[in-house]
Amino acid sequence: MSTSRRTAFVTGASQGLGAAIATALAQAQFDVAVSGTRAASLGDTMGRIEAAGARAVAVELDLREPSNAERAMAEVITAFGHLDVLVNNAGITLRKWALEVTPAEWEALLDINLKGAFFLSQQMGRHLVASGRTGCIVNIASTYGIVGYAQRSVYGISKAGLIHMTKMLAIEWAEHGIRVNAVAPGTVDTPSRAAYFAADTAARDAIRARVPLRRFATMEEVAAAVCYLVGPQAEYITGHTLLLDGGLTAY
Repeated sequence: MSTSRRTAFVTGASQGLGAAIATALAQAQFDVAVSGTRAASLGDTMGRIEAAGARAVAVELDLREPSNAERAMAEVITAFGHLDVLVNNAGITLRKWALEVTPAEWEALLDINLKGAFFLSQQMGRHLVASGRTGCIVNIASTYGIVGYAQRSVYGISKAGLIHMTKMLAIEWAEHGIRVNAVAPGTVDTPSRAAYFAADTAARDAIRARVPLRRFATMEEVAAAVCYLVGPQAEYITGHTLLLDGGLTAY
């Protein structure tokens, strides 16, 4: 395969935001690998990537086990020959009062949202350093990693760790030409979020009222931010968290 096209790996891309990011990268002339906990769930996203004229690769990946990161990265690199961009999008959420969180829930959230992202980034860093290539990592964080909110404690803690991990890796790997950034959206209008709000319109209205622009982000806006951070216009940006929050954190 020709190495002239740039390549990207997007985790948690079977639907929603991950699928939108993968599609946008394909439209930006990337060949794209995508992962999900079940490879069979990636068919729709694979079709969208291929419809954009890009090569698509599906990888089954459970981030709770760090050894899976090495296997998944090896599969992607074998398929493409090299990897330029990693987007750590996979994650789970938890709406629960802090007094009620169990150790198992804590471990599940941190294992996927933070530990999994770290060890996959480690594999990406090792690949780029060993091959002498420059590259980019983009972590999908959240405004809950910056501001406090009830019933989001463990999720927010995991995303705060992801934001700080972004800074730490950016400092360590800058000498190798590896840029590490994050995108921190507020509420994003995904299908799953729309279904949740359909059952609780009062919660939707209350959350939207806190946003100065009085609307939620679209998946396409978040995907565009990722494309910007991995593009040539952002080559002097590293260690940065780009907020897409409609002004929420400006208060």
